[in-house]
Amino acid sequence: MGNSGTGPGTITPDGCAVDFYRRLPAAGEPEIVHAAVPAGSSVLELGCGTGRIATPLARLGHRVVGVDESAEMLACCRQIETVQSSIQDLDLGERFDVVLLPSHLINAGDEPPSVFLDACRRHLAAGGVVVVQRFPPGWIGTVTDFEHEDGAGGVHTTFTVLGRPAPDQVHARVRYEVGDDAWEQEFTACEVDDEALPGMLEAAGLRLDRILTQDGGWFAATAQR
Repeated sequence: MGNSGTGPGTITPDGCAVDFYRRLPAAGEPEIVHAAVPAGSSVLELGCGTGRIATPLARLGHRVVGVDESAEMLACCRQIETVQSSIQDLDLGERFDVVLLPSHLINAGDEPPSVFLDACRRHLAAGGVVVVQRFPPGWIGTVTDFEHEDGAGGVHTTFTVLGRPAPDQVHARVRYEVGDDAWEQEFTACEVDDEALPGMLEAAGLRLDRILTQDGGWFAATAQR
């Protein structure tokens, strides 16, 4: 049950719609990252997409390098350096003050978390910090169908649970509507809870530093001492 997507414009291999994400504004993510790291940090964002988080971080004074597999996504980025690559194969030969892993990539159902966390660790400078976004602990096991209207972005979202392959997984479809355009994406996500997190980080040579948001959806990690 891998990711898939439909809708107008380019759909990336993991089911993301370029035309949708280039219209979608940031929703507080750049501010969460900016508050968690030193001013003027060098930032590597893994899976940067259209630069929805990366460009605001650049405007906040950080040097940002964004990595994505999709050339069409990267073409939408502004004010950052870009690299077209899979995260799994990435080896830039450079280390950064901050490595950012957003968009719930750590919850991806078709890749083990180690794939992403290993990439974070091998690009992390001494004394640096990894900033990660995950689904809030417990969300995957309890989420039900819902609809949401984003007045600021003009996005109507419909979320449908299609199944639960395991107690700690959800297979779902999300539909985004903006005006007359609509996109759908199916995905499977796996729980990354507070009990499992330290072991996942340790396997990648990292350790939990702190939880950054009240819902536990963002956390910071550092290299093991």
